[in-house]
Amino acid sequence: MKSPTKVLPYLLAFLITGCQSPRVAKPPADYYYLNPNKRLTTVGRVAIVELENDSSYPQMSADVTGSLFRALQKRQVFGLTVVGRDDPSWRSLQLEVDTAYGLDQILAIHETIKCDAILLGTITEFRPYPHMTVGLRLKLLDVRDGQLLWALEQVWDGADKATEQRAKSHFMAPKGSGVAPLQEQLATVSPLEFIRFVSYEVAATL
Repeated sequence: MKSPTKVLPYLLAFLITGCQSPRVAKPPADYYYLNPNKRLTTVGRVAIVELENDSSYPQMSADVTGSLFRALQKRQVFGLTVVGRDDPSWRSLQLEVDTAYGLDQILAIHETIKCDAILLGTITEFRPYPHMTVGLRLKLLDVRDGQLLWALEQVWDGADKATEQRAKSHFMAPKGSGVAPLQEQLATVSPLEFIRFVSYEVAATL
C-alpha cells in the first residue's frame, strides 16, 4: 500500500471545481495525486493530448507523448488514443493546457474528442547533457463530470543517485538474454532510453 505524504504546492493548481479532497502518495519515483473517490477502471477511453513543450528541443513533444502512450498502453487500465495539438478537433476547442477549465469547456472536450477522460501536460524541462534531465507536469481529467482523476509533477535527474539506481534496476529487469547490460549503460545517457524509463515510472502511478 502506498504511504501518504504531503501534497506538493504545484498540485493545487490542478484542482478544479468539483474535485474531491486530495490524497497524495509517494512512490519511489515521484509525487502524484490519485483521486481516492474515483475508480480508473470506470474510464473507458482516454485521449492523450500531445504534450506542450517548454524545453529547447521541439522533437521531445512527439517523443515523450509517444513513449507515455506506449507505457500506459502496457498497463491496460483504459483505452487510449493520441490527439495532436494541431488536430483540427483539438484546435477548435481553443484551450490552454495549463489552465482550469469550466464545466462548459469540459463538456465540449467530451463531445468533440469523444473520450471519457483527457490527459494533458507539459514537458517542463529536458536536458541531454551534462546529464539526462526530464521534467513533466501532467493531469488526467474526467470530462464526464469535470473531476481530477490524477496529477503528477516531477523532475527526473540522471545525476541523482536514487534516480540512476532506479533506472539501472528498471533496465536490468529480465527482457531477454543479452539485452539488459546494454540498456543499463544507456539508461542515463540515451534520451530515448531515459524517456522510456520516465514513462514507465509515470505509468506505474496509475
